[in-house]
Amino acid sequence: MVATVTSLHAPDQELQRLQTLFSQQRQACRQQPMPAAAERSNSLQRLKQALLQYREELATAVNQDFSCRSKDETDIAEIMTCVQGIDYQLRHLKRWMKPSRRHVSMLFAPSHNHVMYQPLGIIGIMVPWNYPVQLAVLPLATALAAGNRAMIKMSEFTPATNKVLKKMLAGIFAEDQVALVEGEVEVSSAFAEVPWDHLIFTGSTAVGRIVMGAAARNLTPVTLELGGKSPAIIAPGTSMSDAVERICFGKSLNAGQTCIAPDYVLLPGGKEQEFIDTYRRVFARMYPTLRDNSDYTAIINQRQFERLQSWVADAREKGAQISVMNPAAEDFSGTRKMPLHIIEHASDDMKVLQEELFGPLLPLIPYSTLEDAIDYVNDRDRPLALYFFSYSRDEQQKILERTHAGGVTINDTLMHIAQDDMPFGGIGPSGMGHYHGKEGFIALSKAKAVHRKGKFNSGKFIYPPYGNTIQSLIKKFFIR
Repeated sequence: MVATVTSLHAPDQELQRLQTLFSQQRQACRQQPMPAAAERSNSLQRLKQALLQYREELATAVNQDFSCRSKDETDIAEIMTCVQGIDYQLRHLKRWMKPSRRHVSMLFAPSHNHVMYQPLGIIGIMVPWNYPVQLAVLPLATALAAGNRAMIKMSEFTPATNKVLKKMLAGIFAEDQVALVEGEVEVSSAFAEVPWDHLIFTGSTAVGRIVMGAAARNLTPVTLELGGKSPAIIAPGTSMSDAVERICFGKSLNAGQTCIAPDYVLLPGGKEQEFIDTYRRVFARMYPTLRDNSDYTAIINQRQFERLQSWVADAREKGAQISVMNPAAEDFSGTRKMPLHIIEHASDDMKVLQEELFGPLLPLIPYSTLEDAIDYVNDRDRPLALYFFSYSRDEQQKILERTHAGGVTINDTLMHIAQDDMPFGGIGPSGMGHYHGKEGFIALSKAKAVHRKGKFNSGKFIYPPYGNTIQSLIKKFFIR
């Protein structure tokens, strides 16, 4: 029976609901611990069809939460990404579920070894505000593909989207299979402390540390999709127009409110003005106006807007030179629209080089040699993404081998996250674990080792009492 939509009335009611739902899902897991491939495929198909059915309503809700978010951006970055991900899971699910046969040593013959992929149970999913549809639905789809049940904690900053998603999910899943909860900090804290079989958190590094600490009290395994400062490196001699166009798209999508957006640009010293002039032309072509342009996303809320403005002021006061990409010279007062700010002469004492920017700010860091650029990246926390612009295979290989990042796109930005057959995840302060593609299925499954014997027991040859026989076996099989 399909569950009804439950509204959030008060924090204590949602906290109680959280515990009730967890108990219901735990009981449902015991009753159906290993859903068949057909059941999992059916769940994924219903999720896909619901996404397509609610496509317009979801885009409208996201636009309402941001005050301005392009419907096309929501289609590209959220709906299309989820639909493609689900289609990929549907094509490969049966193969992923097949037990993996493993080698048996002669010492243990006759017997059979295999690894079976068993659902973990209940997956907790904590969703940020920047891509509320994608970052709820893609982890959910992976959880369902692996045969799990799931509970989703949405951000309090996307109430309109939460309402539509809750209605959509309640129309296709009973709450003992999939449930959505809302609430502010107290609900988020309680959610992280639930003894999930696995917890997926997407958000900032600072909050990720808190979530991991809460999960550790229950020894809950976690997948953390965090962020950090993802560099874009332009190699000497690379086409500036090619690099800038692709950086501009990656930085402008969602007004830079993307965990893998280029956070700063490393470029050959002396090329800063060429970069800025090229960026100004490219940006004006993509966004001739900003204030009333529905293609250009607003900052999600006033708190984030004021944070970004304060970081610009901090950089300016400490000596930075700032170029604002405002093609129509518009006044943005009364809105949360914020044009891109390119920041030159940034220094390590400025907020823009200390924190993940998560908005339309872009520091330029000049370097003398490519080795200097590599050292700059390696001297800092490992980023979630790294972008390298060069058509030299030797330079590409050098960057791949000598830097660490959660993922890399060469000669473009963002696109590695959209590849269904590749894992996505951070490293160190930018996160841990994966939930895309096959790696996601494995992460949300227990790879259970199974060793099976028949009536004949070869193991009896190593039973005591020990003597010459056991020593002969040891020398034959182990000491060579």
